[in-house]
Amino acid sequence: MNAPDLNAWIDNVKAQHDADGIGMMLMHRGLVRGTARSGEPVSVMHLTYDHERLAQVIEDARTWTGILAVRAWVNEGTLKVGDDIMSVLVAGDIRPNVFSALERLVGFIKSEVVSETEER
Repeated sequence: MNAPDLNAWIDNVKAQHDADGIGMMLMHRGLVRGTARSGEPVSVMHLTYDHERLAQVIEDARTWTGILAVRAWVNEGTLKVGDDIMSVLVAGDIRPNVFSALERLVGFIKSEVVSETEER
């Protein structure tokens, strides 16, 4: 599956939301690394995700303090080193709120939405 156009996401958020309320946008793009956290080499990753849970996590994130817009996409299938795993955008009022929300959202996606196995 092709990763979304992040510039289009930015333009879309600016067009749909009150621009003078947005003080920051942060994006995360996760990629398949060539090594696992243990240091062992990785050849491919098999990734699936819970589509309903992702939608719920995105909706929840939109209610967090200072957050005005959220976009998230997760890849699915057999991925090779360098392939995109996920893209996330968070837009909000001030840096502390947006930094915190991005970290929290990516953490929720990794722990509650995505199921992955790596082949060595």
